[in-house]
Amino acid sequence: MTKEQQSVASEALYLKVKSALLDPYNISTEDLNLMMSQMLSKGIDMGDIYFQNIHQESWTLEDGLVKKSSYSSRQGVGFRSIVNEQSGLAYSESFEKGALLQAAKASSSIAKSGKTDTFRVEEPASINPYYSFINPIDSIEDKQKIELLQTIDIAARSKDHRVKEVVASLAGSFQNILIVCQSGRLAVDIRPMVRLSLSVIVEDNERRERGTSGGGGRMDYAFFDENKIKGYASEAVDQALINLEAVAAPAGEMTVVLGSGWPGVLIHEAIGHGLEGDFNRKKTSAFSGLMGEQVASSICTVIDDGTISEARGSLNVDDEGEPTERTVLIENGKLCNYMQDRLNAKLMKSKSTGNGRRESYSMQTIPRMTNTFMLGGQHKHQEIIESVENGIYAKNFGGGQVDITSGKFVFSANEAYLIKKGKIDRPIKGAMLIGDGPSALNQVTMIGDNLALDPGIGNCGKDGQTVPVNVGQPTMRIENLTVGGTA
Repeated sequence: MTKEQQSVASEALYLKVKSALLDPYNISTEDLNLMMSQMLSKGIDMGDIYFQNIHQESWTLEDGLVKKSSYSSRQGVGFRSIVNEQSGLAYSESFEKGALLQAAKASSSIAKSGKTDTFRVEEPASINPYYSFINPIDSIEDKQKIELLQTIDIAARSKDHRVKEVVASLAGSFQNILIVCQSGRLAVDIRPMVRLSLSVIVEDNERRERGTSGGGGRMDYAFFDENKIKGYASEAVDQALINLEAVAAPAGEMTVVLGSGWPGVLIHEAIGHGLEGDFNRKKTSAFSGLMGEQVASSICTVIDDGTISEARGSLNVDDEGEPTERTVLIENGKLCNYMQDRLNAKLMKSKSTGNGRRESYSMQTIPRMTNTFMLGGQHKHQEIIESVENGIYAKNFGGGQVDITSGKFVFSANEAYLIKKGKIDRPIKGAMLIGDGPSALNQVTMIGDNLALDPGIGNCGKDGQTVPVNVGQPTMRIENLTVGGTA
């Protein structure tokens, strides 16, 4: 997109957001100036105003019938004031000007000294959009949404007679965002999101197993075409059928090969959180004080990138109005960056990396991941499998737990196999991967050339807030990882 095209797109975006958030309430640029001036007059160091409306829907099909559906819409304005390390947050769900000025005043009550700063908001910043400004909820009729769920139900049941239960859910959301910063920056965004999830239960000889699949991203429901639906159905049913044949997982220290894509959740949890600015400023991360140090095998490079087209974790601007970017966190094993919002960047004498995120107008902005992944390497997937004499191949992951301070993690594999003499052997059940992020990074000995992001299913929780993310990695061999099993 040329600069001229960016300018035209940015102006059109601003007018759309303005018509949704400001015009219905006769909020003018002068009103924005007055609100921010109210905050600045108290002597705050940093601050912003965050306008947001959120529209979301969900549909759930069970036993071939839609059993649940919901639609919600809410809006509000968050006022955030910062003095040193202290943050004040007030918000109003009324867009009446008096209520907004009262909230602005309340947020800045943490400041003691008065100022007479005059504030003037600038023209909206030009952006290079990474997704379309569409409303997925209106992209198809409700009847078509139900038909989509019925189609994936039929596709899953037709795969195998042992499929006994199918639960499919479809969700879409749409947000308008307008941010005014104390610097005068004005930023806007329209954020679409869709997700399709599938869970199946298979039964054979009184044994029941479950398989899951799904995907989505920042697009509309047209993304879920016939090929996507067939792929999700096959993946979920195949996973469940494989688990019918699974034997108890072995236990002990062994070589583990992680699959590409969703297993990158281990990178996200065990490493990514430890590279967020707030944990390192407070020195509560396993990576605190290690900038420039070798923290991983020299073949490891870890990236956070909020600019990937239509990815679930991408943002045109973060929730402080800063453009997102591609941030190299670990390069060839050396720690070279943390993910920063404006507050932690200022306190650490660094700069924002466009990672300031908040779940909604009623919550504080904190440094968060967007799309976080390990870069690809030089080896073929099959070459990595063939290199292992005895170990396990964890193709897909379930849940997990991580301690940020120590980096210790426990993850469950919901699809895994034994590796014997360089070949995939029997599927196993109950495998738990146990270790710590820094040690695991240093035990990576082979990385595949098949980098993949997860299909668009990830959410990240931190400090009571949940935001959408992507994770990813190529096939990866890790030595001496502890496996907790049942055999």
